[in-house]
Amino acid sequence: MRSKPELQAAIREPGRGRAVLVVNARSRRGRRLYPKARRLLREAGMDFVKVCPVTDPSRLGELFADVLALEPDLIVVGGGDGTIAEAVSHLAHRDVALGVLPLGTTNNFARSLELPLDLPGAVRNLVEGKVADVDVGWFESTGDPQGGGGEDEHIFANMVSLGLSVQVAEHVPHNLKRFLGRTAYGLTAAWLLRRHTPFRAVIRANGETQEVATHQLNIANGAHHSGQRIARDASPDDRMLAVYRLGDERRLRLAGATVRHVLTGQWRSLSEDAFLTTGEVTVETDPPMAVDVDGEIRGRTPVRIKLHGNALRVIVPDDFLDT
Repeated sequence: MRSKPELQAAIREPGRGRAVLVVNARSRRGRRLYPKARRLLREAGMDFVKVCPVTDPSRLGELFADVLALEPDLIVVGGGDGTIAEAVSHLAHRDVALGVLPLGTTNNFARSLELPLDLPGAVRNLVEGKVADVDVGWFESTGDPQGGGGEDEHIFANMVSLGLSVQVAEHVPHNLKRFLGRTAYGLTAAWLLRRHTPFRAVIRANGETQEVATHQLNIANGAHHSGQRIARDASPDDRMLAVYRLGDERRLRLAGATVRHVLTGQWRSLSEDAFLTTGEVTVETDPPMAVDVDGEIRGRTPVRIKLHGNALRVIVPDDFLDT
């Protein structure tokens, strides 16, 4: 593995750095903004040995395997959190940097890295930013795999969650998401909550065990959920997973906790009792439940989740705190 300065120098060296562009042309904004992205990248002087506009997201895994065979220094990925999560699962622990063009609905990963969310700013960051090492999560389903290709192990970028969010991910109408963006998730959650059943989860971390009742349990590596900051000191580069629930078994408590999350997340701290911070956690439920991993149903409880510190290289703004 090259050092970060060595990799950054290779990316910046005219005519020598090898870069690949992958854009999900079926994401909410990808199809509309792909031509503009190509123009801005050309104007910024960025050359690519391969350009891949993706119209079938189910082939992303195969595509990244092919792209990595080219041994690039930089892979620029345009799309939403699902596309970025797929990229992270392939680029973690590799001597290649990830560049991000945030073209999704919530862009949690880009927000956590403090990236510009506008396309010109994102392109400028690719040219002027620095290579940083950030954390990723590792997920293992020790229950019966379900969905996501039957995978029982997976690298993830942002979050693992149980409860109402799983049903929202399964039922949010595509056209509603396309036209309303993040609002579509809130409307779908409000509709499903009326019939959602709370669950009990046993959480084991830091040598202790606790049992909670809730409609929603999250284990976050990143700093944002649903486009909102989790806590002011949360970061994808803090060597911590943040475990937290939204409310208890009462539906109104979930609604209230969600509102507080939206309104006060930027001022809350991970040191508060609402959060459990750890490097590894296991979660069990009875009966087993489906688990959402970065927006995809990957397996069922019980699950084990670990932090892999500094496992991903990514282009971030110069003022991003790289620890």
